[in-house]
Amino acid sequence: MAQYARRGVHGQTVEAIARRILTGEIPAGATLNIVALQEEFDVSLTALREALKVLSAKGIVDARQKRGTFVRPRADWNLLDGDVIRWQFAEGADEHLLEKLHEVRAIIEPAATRLAATRATEEDLAALDRALAEMAEANGDPAAAVAADLSFHRALLAATHNELLERMEVVMETGLAERDRLVHGGDAHDDPVPSHRAVVDALRARDETAAETAMRELLDKAVRDVEKARGQRGSR
Repeated sequence: MAQYARRGVHGQTVEAIARRILTGEIPAGATLNIVALQEEFDVSLTALREALKVLSAKGIVDARQKRGTFVRPRADWNLLDGDVIRWQFAEGADEHLLEKLHEVRAIIEPAATRLAATRATEEDLAALDRALAEMAEANGDPAAAVAADLSFHRALLAATHNELLERMEVVMETGLAERDRLVHGGDAHDDPVPSHRAVVDALRARDETAAETAMRELLDKAVRDVEKARGQRGSR
């Protein structure tokens, strides 16, 4: 599912309600007070219902006659939805969620990289080379570094030429961006280019084992970078 646009009063209403639910301020099973929400956000009933439709589509709320609109159990939420992941990071990096997303990456990306070693085209390799160049040019700019890293991992999934794996970018993108902001926003990071270039070199050589190994090493380094960033923040 495409990520939800965060524009206008409608988008702000969706996000405000979603964050309250995802943080537990409005717990699972609770019935929403539609009148109170309408007054608080100063929106029409139609606008509020449209906002709730967005959350309903993501499995977060539902409506029943006599019961009204209520929060569904967490097990029903579409936890792989990019917006649902992003909303959970709304108040800052969630360490437990970062760990879960890293586990997902550790399962998917090494295998995807191995597959890409057999399928990557010259165009795919060129896209990865451009992402490497963007990393090198970021030169300490956190926003540019995050954008370059996201471009690299999108290009890597695209190089598998498996449309289902390509869609995994929606799952990994937000967590990767939050991890990058944590790392690149402080003094904990070092040059990311060598570890990423090792992956591209292995892909270009069509060496499946080397490509998978390089990705595992990159992911291990990512964990160390996060731990280092947390340590530096804790010592301030």
